[in-house]
Amino acid sequence: MKEQIYLNRKQGLYDPANEHDACGVGMLVNIHGGKSHDIVESALKVLENMRHRGAEGADNKTGDGAGILLQIPHEFILLQGIPVPEKGKYGTGLVFLPKDEAQRSAILSIMIEEIEKEGLTLMHLRKVPVNSDILGKDALATEPDIKQIFVTGCDNQQELELKLYVIRKRIENKVAISDLAAKNDFYVTSLSTRNIVYKGMLESMQLRHYFPDLTNNYFTSGLALVHSRFSTNTFPTWSLAQPFRLLAHNGEINTIRGNRGWMEARESVLTSPTIGSIESIRPIIQPGMSDSASLDNVLEFLVASGLSLPHAMAMLVPESSNEKNPISEDLKAFYEYHSILMEPWDGPAALLFSDGRFAGGMLDRNGLRPARYLITKNDMMLVASEVGVMDFEANEIKEKGRLQPGKILMVDTEKGEIYYDGELKKQLAEAKPYKTWLANNRVELDELKSGRKVPHTVDNYDKLLRTFGYSREDIEKIIVPMCTGGAEPVGSMGNDTPLAVLSEVIIQLFPPAVRTSNQPADRPDPRRTGDEPGRIYRRGR
Repeated sequence: MKEQIYLNRKQGLYDPANEHDACGVGMLVNIHGGKSHDIVESALKVLENMRHRGAEGADNKTGDGAGILLQIPHEFILLQGIPVPEKGKYGTGLVFLPKDEAQRSAILSIMIEEIEKEGLTLMHLRKVPVNSDILGKDALATEPDIKQIFVTGCDNQQELELKLYVIRKRIENKVAISDLAAKNDFYVTSLSTRNIVYKGMLESMQLRHYFPDLTNNYFTSGLALVHSRFSTNTFPTWSLAQPFRLLAHNGEINTIRGNRGWMEARESVLTSPTIGSIESIRPIIQPGMSDSASLDNVLEFLVASGLSLPHAMAMLVPESSNEKNPISEDLKAFYEYHSILMEPWDGPAALLFSDGRFAGGMLDRNGLRPARYLITKNDMMLVASEVGVMDFEANEIKEKGRLQPGKILMVDTEKGEIYYDGELKKQLAEAKPYKTWLANNRVELDELKSGRKVPHTVDNYDKLLRTFGYSREDIEKIIVPMCTGGAEPVGSMGNDTPLAVLSEVIIQLFPPAVRTSNQPADRPDPRRTGDEPGRIYRRGR
């Protein structure tokens, strides 16, 4: 078996944890949910018009990553001869598998086992047609075997969606702890009853040509998210191309190390009335992924736990409150309550998200990533990293603007309604009595009193100070500020010696010698010339 190449690994002086991210994102949605191939085609053009935002190799064939998130094309699937049940009663998604047949079979066995544990069936495995000839050298060297899986066995869409999430997490964990040599080649791009993701280590112009499915006229969707990746926070791989399962992200998460650490720390006490045991799906954040992937992991966990999509996004990426952005007391209580449960995932970031029904976008509270939106008179909404990604006549445009820091703009494709930030946040803030919960249940650590008195005297204090070399200055200038104010332990003895460059005294590099007792007092200067009076040199001791 040919040895697989893995580029996203710490090696030598390179550490993928030190990278940063900046990409291009776009979203196109029919506000009333009307599905057509035109939306897919237009979204691909948006992606291609953002080619400059995605990086590619010198061969112009190896891209850092490109992809598209769409609603499941039910009619297209039926035309492939796959006897799936009606919409919402089956789950599907693309899976990256190893090229080696033995490794691939072992992973498929794990998948079947976990699917059947939930009482479901892997009814069909479709080989996704791809055009590998267009790939660059590096992309071709790591190209996976791409299959589309179909899972049935539950008629309740909400219940099935939750089961698919749990199954995917268990499969990921079981493969990760296995001794399979090619386990890093396994990745599930999506597994859902609502949406599907096509992506890869491609550049923007390659996506439609690599996946012929996307150019089929029967492949329809009512919304589309596209992403062109500039791989600067992790090395490019097939699995790290975007969009992820719910999210497409332009920017970076500057607090990512803390966010991951805190999430891992609280996993042992997490409970969910919908998921049940959290133990079987831990870790929530899949190791070795990018900051965008980690945020997506937490987002889908919160949604699976019962939170609405805008609720989860507002919890993860809160807005700031100041004179320029005054918010209501109820909304302040909402953010304050959730700040106890979850730390903000701070950008700079522009975020587009969709679960197949809702589609929206927002910026982080600093608003340092651009995102523009446009609504047409025929009820199409476009959100993208920049203007000009699609051509519109001026008389077609109903409304346009830019996303504001910390603000959400969202569409409900089932109801055909646009929700602006003020309306959304008002609903979220008034849904629960957050002010009452804070007043009755919050414990302020500063107010806690044990009733005990701690003595502040130390036996043989002066003797101990002398023994360990501490002076009064050490105590007053370093130790006390550290204890009382958390100051850094910085101290200096000082040096008031004038700088030599400022001195008016001429310092000779070779000072005069001093005569020894057994040498003559005077001797001629060997450098004397002509009638120049002689100089007296003395030799030092």
